[in-house]
Amino acid sequence: MKVRNLNFYMLSGILSSALIIGGFGISQTNSIDSLSQENYIAVAQQQDNTNVQQKKKKLTQAERDRAMQKFVAAINIVENSYVNDIDANEIIEKAISGMLSNLDAHSAYLTKKDYEDLHTKTNGSFSGIGITVGMKDGALTVIAPLDDTPAKKVGLKSGDIILKIDDKPTIDMKIDQAVSLMKGKRGTKVVLTIIRTGETKPLRFEIKRDEVKIRSTFVSKIEETNYAYVRVATFDKNVTQEVKKGLKQIGKLEGIVLDLRGNPGGLLDQAISLVSLFVKGGVVVSERGKIENIELKTSGNAEFLNFPLVVLVNAGSASASEIVAGALQDYKRAVIVGESTFGKGSVQKIFPFGKEANEALKLTIAKYYLPTGRSIQAVGIKPDIIVAEGEVPIGPENQLEFKEADLKRHLKNELLNETSKEDTKSNKSESDNKTITQEIIMKDIQLKSAIDVLKTWNVVKVK
Repeated sequence: MKVRNLNFYMLSGILSSALIIGGFGISQTNSIDSLSQENYIAVAQQQDNTNVQQKKKKLTQAERDRAMQKFVAAINIVENSYVNDIDANEIIEKAISGMLSNLDAHSAYLTKKDYEDLHTKTNGSFSGIGITVGMKDGALTVIAPLDDTPAKKVGLKSGDIILKIDDKPTIDMKIDQAVSLMKGKRGTKVVLTIIRTGETKPLRFEIKRDEVKIRSTFVSKIEETNYAYVRVATFDKNVTQEVKKGLKQIGKLEGIVLDLRGNPGGLLDQAISLVSLFVKGGVVVSERGKIENIELKTSGNAEFLNFPLVVLVNAGSASASEIVAGALQDYKRAVIVGESTFGKGSVQKIFPFGKEANEALKLTIAKYYLPTGRSIQAVGIKPDIIVAEGEVPIGPENQLEFKEADLKRHLKNELLNETSKEDTKSNKSESDNKTITQEIIMKDIQLKSAIDVLKTWNVVKVK
């Protein structure tokens, strides 16, 4: 399989190798120019490196030559004196891998097999456990368990630290190596030993691998309101189109809850286009690095500009979801509710190389900056209203009650004939699948808080 043209941006440090555990990937973007084809503005400017970062003094040619001679000498020593037989090609591969892994947690050397796996896994579903992982404070950390996956079902949570994979400790383990240990054939099992905040001892999870298919977008009406609930689980190529279509199908609309909890990222252009539905014009995110300085702007359409908007985030919100939440927060377009996000704000790019371009370097080339100039790297997005996850406390003021209107509807339904009853049941079932009910809301205090913000917003607006 030829993959020489695979040259795309990886979002904010959520590695492609981490994504393939979850069974979803990042579609290819051959260059930033592809964004302009989607009516986004990418302004590339000649960058003055001294304004971006303090550069070390440039080596003279003689100094560079001496450094290269040192490297070659080290290769010769290892090849000739190492206890086991090892050829120069293997030594160089290990040297490149070590060099990149020592730069940061997200740069990596992709062998031919790794590169082909990356190309394959980012173009379809496959077997896995359904998590995205990253390095946080030097520890292998669960960014998010994905919806309806084995990891989610057994109870893994955002922020869990993976101590062991089967019997192998993860200390000093590369992310790609961890991913390789966790992925496998459908039906096979992997055991993760987890450290979780609030637990006095490690937790052990036995997870059965399965086919993982991600539903990236879900749009629903919130019961007893004219509010829409928009769930974006990952940023695939159809997110903005599906959100726009779903919102238009809602009908009368008075507010929107955008749920980005546990969303580990995805396509950058979809993050830009989603913000463009709510913000009329301006920079969404800037990329600043040594080789480029790029500003990505909204398309200017803003079809849902005037609707109140609340965004839900948590520790599993990373990458593209942090860009969306941060931009909406900077423009004071939305109220952010929930918990602080993961804090991954770097850009990785794939550089194919070698005779047949069947190997590659995955290199961190830039950092993201939000419209106000702030970076999300290692900081994340802090909500405007902090609400921990959990169920809504049940008290007299929160008890669900039957109303006279409910009884009337019941009596009215009793008068329907059998055929109408069947149709009603069918329609009710279909409606239930598309509606966020009061029962769902009472089990999710963050969602209820978001709805309460919308109610307050409308009250203040009326007054």
